[in-house]
Amino acid sequence: MTLAAAAAATERIGLMTDILLAATRETVLLAKQAATLDQISGGRLILGIGAGDREDDFTVSGYDFHQRGKRLDSELELMHRAWRGEPAPGTTQPVTPRPANGHSVPTAFGGRAEAVVRRVVKYGVGYTLGGGTPQALSEMMERVNAAWSEAGREGKPRYWALTYFAFGDEAGKEAEENLTGYYGEYGPRVWGRGVKTADDARQRVKAFAEVGCDEFILFMAAPAVEQAERLAEAVL
Repeated sequence: MTLAAAAAATERIGLMTDILLAATRETVLLAKQAATLDQISGGRLILGIGAGDREDDFTVSGYDFHQRGKRLDSELELMHRAWRGEPAPGTTQPVTPRPANGHSVPTAFGGRAEAVVRRVVKYGVGYTLGGGTPQALSEMMERVNAAWSEAGREGKPRYWALTYFAFGDEAGKEAEENLTGYYGEYGPRVWGRGVKTADDARQRVKAFAEVGCDEFILFMAAPAVEQAERLAEAVL
């Protein structure tokens, strides 16, 4: 693929964030940051949001881990009011730029709880699976599709999946260290599910496509230009 072709392709696809733990963020600031990125990208931003399942993420940010679900729901309500141009509590003026579509920053949700399905249907444009299998995505698609239809939402939800990759022994060692350092005790499991060969990349892309995944995102776990080139050779 030429640089011109890559640039043209980028203009046609969204910019998907990794799963952001909104319940560890200040609500109005997050709404403003997301709306700003949405404007800069011409409406291509897809904001990925999850409740989170690591207590240390909440300890270091000063928020109650056990209240994260309730906090996330109240945050989503306030962010959507702000994106519609309604004043936040304490002010009579809008506090964020208006999103490109005029009403909200497109949002996807990750996780497997029933509350996740509810949030997708109420606020989202789709669902994103982090590090799971094609079968796990298929199961969530059935749940989301059913709830989406029951709620009378128009159109269809979009589906994303993501995983990490690193090709070669040296890059693999660095990737494993990076993921273990970031995910702690979860690191070995995350790396164990990662893509490590060209054949694995091709098979993984095919498997997710077959279950109806709209976009399969591979994160580079050992940053190097050669890694991106090897991935492109494998799957493009």
